Parts: sequence; C-alpha cells; structure tokens
Amino acid sequence: MRIVEMILNEESETQGVYAVSVVESPAIEENWVALNKHFIELKSVDEEKRILMGAALIPNKQILRYDKEIGEYYIYFSKDTIKKTSELFLKRNNQNNATYEHEIKVGGLHVVESWIVENSKIDKSANYGFDLPVGTWVITMKVENEDIWNKVKAGDIKGFSIEGLFSSNDENLSKQKDEETILQQIIDLLKNA
Repeated sequence: MRIVEMILNEESETQGVYAVSVVESPAIEENWVALNKHFIELKSVDEEKRILMGAALIPNKQILRYDKEIGEYYIYFSKDTIKKTSELFLKRNNQNNATYEHEIKVGGLHVVESWIVENSKIDKSANYGFDLPVGTWVITMKVENEDIWNKVKAGDIKGFSIEGLFSSNDENLSKQKDEETILQQIIDLLKNA
C-alpha cells in the first residue's frame, strides 16, 4: 500500500493546523487532513479545572486514509514537520479554534499548552501516564464549554484530532488548488462564526 509523507509549506497561508477537534467516533474526510481515525487516548488532567491532555500528532505514525480516486493509502508526519506545524499553529493564533467531531464549531475550548516531547521518560506527559515517542506534539486544552465537558465526563469524547491542510510528495495526492479553496472556505467560516 502507498505510504505518503505529509509536508508543511510554511510560506502557504492556508497550510498547517487551523483547529483541534474533540472526537469520539472515527470518520473519513476527503481532500484535507482531518486525522480523526487515529487519535491517542485523552486524559483528564484536572477535572476541577477542566484540563485535558493528549497527543495532537505522533511522528512517523502511519495513518490510514481514503481517497475516491486512488483508494486507501497511509500518511505520516516527520518530527520536523510536526515541530513546524505546532509552531505555526500558535503563531497564527489558532489555539481557540475547536470543533466537535469535525462538524460543529464550538466555543469555550482553548489549547493552553503545546509542546514537543524531547525525552519520553521525563516529559510532562509521562507524569500523566502517557508513553509518547520523541517528537510527539502534545497539547492541553481548557474546557469551559459545559456541553463538551459533560460529553468528556460521559466518555463520549475520547481524543483530539487535528484539522489542517498539508502538501505531500505524491503527485496523485497533490490537489493543492482544490484543497486551498476548501480550506479557505473553512477558515472564513471559523473567523466569521
């Protein structure tokens, strides 16, 4: 099966992660990367303060995707791409952009911490029982939305999933113009909501 590396073009205003979704059930998205099929366990770090922690991206983890034209394939992100992606996410002030199940924009969710794991044994995430590889992008999210917090407590939300746009080194997957149009529409909706 085809394995494709996803690449971040930092010069593109439309590439990168523009939102984090809280998810329960996986679904397949087409044309843009919504990695809700493979999420890592979400942990409630502080229930009183409503703080959640989890991985946003794990380096070299193969993620199954589907495209109508080419079928199933795997994508992955390198450590370098993940680091650049995490920096661009904050640089563009996207830490307050959140959705529920990649469908509904929700307020009251804020990424309050973001870091790259440098040492799996002594990383802050290890203090909470995670065993994440070096290069993983970890986030903590403050949940001020009562409905979302109730879904977390009920076990209906189990992980984070990024929403973003990336390039690839595979010509069959490079539909850049169409993807940028779709992404710009999504960004406009998020800004105007």
